[in-house]
Amino acid sequence: MKIEIITLIIILISFLIGIYFYPQMPEEIASHWNAQGQVNGYMPKLWGLFFMPVISLILLAFFILIPKIDPLKENIKKFRKYFDIFVIIIILFLFYIYLLTILWNLGIRFEITQLIIPPIGILFFYAGVLTENSKRNWFIGIRTPWTISNEKVWNETNRLGGKLFKISGLIALLGILFQDYAILLVIIPIVLASVYTFIFSYYEYNRLKRRK
Repeated sequence: MKIEIITLIIILISFLIGIYFYPQMPEEIASHWNAQGQVNGYMPKLWGLFFMPVISLILLAFFILIPKIDPLKENIKKFRKYFDIFVIIIILFLFYIYLLTILWNLGIRFEITQLIIPPIGILFFYAGVLTENSKRNWFIGIRTPWTISNEKVWNETNRLGGKLFKISGLIALLGILFQDYAILLVIIPIVLASVYTFIFSYYEYNRLKRRK
């Protein structure tokens, strides 16, 4: 319940910020930037100011629902503290992006790529922590047909995936130093980690099956 209250307060603050700055915002709000940090997408003022808080609210509702509807909800209880921290990090991440968007549209200019890289790295790293500690369920962790079907495959795959996600988070942080390659340093490691763990789960499942 404490997690729900904290995240709801963050989302409420987002809505209040949007209401407060609404009169000062342009009719078209910059809402998307390319890899070079240049604006390449706009939204109408109403959506631009309240889209992120609404998305955060929907995500929070989904996060609250997951531990209640998962057929393996008893397993979620075993790593619930890691999941709760992940929920806060996600909501804070969206709140941070929202604040950057507000500041930019108020006329304050900055290198947005440099400011987004650190929280992305932190998000990836903690996703690794959550994945490493997850137990078999239908919503959280590396879910493939083979991890869902076999608890040992789940444990081995998610332990490996957790380490790879944490490494991906650390590599993403290098984008602060190598700005020209920042997007590649964010995307390539996490994609490779995801593909590798998917393949690993298949081979691990078949390896265990052959041993029976």
